Amino acid sequence: MSKSVEFFFDVGSPTVYLAATQLPKIAERHGATVFWRPFLLGGVFKATGNVSPAMVPAKSRYMGDDLERFARRYEVPFLFNPFFPVNTLALMRGAVAYQQHGRLDQYIEAIFSAMWVTGKDMNEPTIIAEALGTIGIGAEDFLVAIAAQDVKEALKSNTEEAVKRGAFGAPTFFVGDEMFFGQDRLDFVEAALAAD
Repeated sequence: MSKSVEFFFDVGSPTVYLAATQLPKIAERHGATVFWRPFLLGGVFKATGNVSPAMVPAKSRYMGDDLERFARRYEVPFLFNPFFPVNTLALMRGAVAYQQHGRLDQYIEAIFSAMWVTGKDMNEPTIIAEALGTIGIGAEDFLVAIAAQDVKEALKSNTEEAVKRGAFGAPTFFVGDEMFFGQDRLDFVEAALAAD
C-alpha cells in the first residue's frame, strides 16, 4: 500500500500556509502522496464550538510571535496579513474548483502569496482577481467556477467529513486513521509516514 497523508486546509489560516511550505518535502522524503482536502475552517469552528486564536487576545499575541519563529525556522517568507481574519468561502470554493481542473498547485501558490507573503486584502474581489490574474485565471472564470453546485457540495462534504473524523481546526492531517493537528505537529506526521 502506498504511503499518503491527507491535508485538510483553509487558506485563511497562517499555520496552513506554513504547513504547506513543508508538507510536500516531508512527503517526498518518504515516498508519500499528499492528498489536499480543501475545507471551510469557519464551518469546522461552528460545528465544533471552537474559535480562532485571533479571538483570544493573549493567544493571538503569542501566536503572532510563534508564526514568525516558524517562518524563520522554515526559511520561508511570511507577513501576517493585516486584514486577518478573512472570509474564505469564495477562496475555498476556488480551491475545490481548480483542484477539479488540475490547477490546485498554481491556485494555492497565488492565493498564499497574496495572503501570507504580500499581505493583500483577500476579502476584496478585485484583489482576488488581481492575484489570480498572475496565473491566467480571469475574474469571470473564477466567479463561474465557484458558483458550480458540485463545487459547493464538495467543499461542504469535505468540511463535514473532517468534523466527523475529529477535526476541530486547521491544518489537520491524517496518516491512515491517525489525526494530527497544527503545523507544529509536522514532526509527528513525518514519523507516522516513516513508520507506515
